Amino acid sequence: MSRQSHNQGGLRPRAPAHVFAALGDETRLLLVRKLCGGKPRSISQLTVGSRLTRQAITKHLRVLESARIVRSVRAGRESLFQFNPQPMEELKHYLDFVSEQWDQALARLKSFVET
Repeated sequence: MSRQSHNQGGLRPRAPAHVFAALGDETRLLLVRKLCGGKPRSISQLTVGSRLTRQAITKHLRVLESARIVRSVRAGRESLFQFNPQPMEELKHYLDFVSEQWDQALARLKSFVET
């Protein structure tokens, strides 16, 4: 297996990278914050209080949807967007794994320096 598709702990670096990239924009972070309340919202509702156009909001939502951070459902003629917590949980798991790796490396360094 390639290093990109599999590593220790079965974590795939590409998946967190995709989520990090999607969250690496201030507008998308704001959209996620608006959707975290649990209530699905339309593009019109998400545009309120923003200087961005509906088209710009739609573009950002598509990036978030591609990373599975949000999902859309049709309600009549509208698309409603809702937050999907699963990628964030996976991201937390990945960060916990990396943190544990660092803790182990620092413990080895400390042991080496003290002996």
